[in-house]
Amino acid sequence: MVKLVSKVLSFIRRVSKADIIQVFSFTAMSTFVRMLTGFISIKVIAIIIGPSGIALLGQLNNFSSIIMSTACGGINSGITKYIAEYRESVDKIKILLSTAFKITLWCSVVCGIFMVAFNRLLSNTIMLSSEYGYVFIIFGLTVFFYALNMLISSVLNGYKEFKRYVLVNIVGSVLGLVFTLCFVFAWGLKGALISAVTFQSIMLFVSLRMIRKLPWVNIAYFIEKFNNKIARKYLQYSLMTLVIAATGPVSQLLLRGHVISNISAVEAGWWEAMNRISNMYLMVITSSFGVYYLPKLSEITDNAGLKKEIFRAYKIIIPLLLVGFTFIYVFRFFIIKVLFTPDFLPMGKLFIWQLFGDLFKIASWLLSYLMVAKSMTKAFISTEIIFAGLFIGLGFLFMNLKGVVGITQAYFINYLIYFITMIILFRKIIL
Repeated sequence: MVKLVSKVLSFIRRVSKADIIQVFSFTAMSTFVRMLTGFISIKVIAIIIGPSGIALLGQLNNFSSIIMSTACGGINSGITKYIAEYRESVDKIKILLSTAFKITLWCSVVCGIFMVAFNRLLSNTIMLSSEYGYVFIIFGLTVFFYALNMLISSVLNGYKEFKRYVLVNIVGSVLGLVFTLCFVFAWGLKGALISAVTFQSIMLFVSLRMIRKLPWVNIAYFIEKFNNKIARKYLQYSLMTLVIAATGPVSQLLLRGHVISNISAVEAGWWEAMNRISNMYLMVITSSFGVYYLPKLSEITDNAGLKKEIFRAYKIIIPLLLVGFTFIYVFRFFIIKVLFTPDFLPMGKLFIWQLFGDLFKIASWLLSYLMVAKSMTKAFISTEIIFAGLFIGLGFLFMNLKGVVGITQAYFINYLIYFITMIILFRKIIL
């Protein structure tokens, strides 16, 4: 017993001193605020628009993910990497930022024009009705502001301005909640849909206010000539990001659309609610991945160093996930009652498979981030397309056998196979 206690205390001391946990402490408050505001937002929306409304909002959110990635040019990970790599060189930073700004401007304008011009087609295709064209018009007119705000966040991340980055996110979460609640209370489902595609854009003006004294917040950093060599480097990240945008959200759109059309909009709402809960607790991990893990892997150049960093992350994150997921499963019905309404209680049967899937998802991401950090474009694109296709195939197969539960079973199997694939792909580094 004494030895066990000693080992636990030793583990806690090692964890508390780890760089990744120190970054967690920086982002913990931001994550807590985002989760709290997310809880409040989901609760209010669930009460007002119900499971079928949640399903419809899920369709729009998936489409928004695709458009937002495309409007940013898919270069945000590349911005973070190259700013972190060249942050001591002002001349290099000016070229990086100028080229990134021009790419962002062009891509967001094209996306905006596309949404305005084809608003009725998008409404029928995404929302399964012609009455939501106005949402895509509003989205098209505001998407540039979102894209520019994401560029700013990526630069802050690259400079490792953790405290300022966290503060911007906290303010954004609070303002986003107020913005969403005002629209939902005023216009119900219509307000929820409009706020979903606009609240991110208003953060641009808050971000500019909060970073205005930083050296690189100067027009001189954004007026250099477009650099083709830098653009080609960014393009590697564009391809990877846009593949993510065209795989994960599209697979959810297809599967949720099938549930709405062939099973029920209510059950589609249960699955979307499960995804919302999943996104909330995974936010704790993924927020620090972007702030700490990707820049760290980008800096390490030898296999021994990579192996050490990866295993350190596994030793810290996986035990925390196991404890957290056990807690979530035991109290799943309480969580549903707090976050949603009694109409959502049947979704309790989705938790076990979703949690197993999320465990292997994070375990595989600890390895797959190497593909982003080391610009392994072909491998990244290939695996994303293959496993998105596998998830869709398994999803339809299991859905026909098990209903909406089958989608979560397919999710688990898909990420189990993905994790095994990552081990095989990076066996020379980790084994």
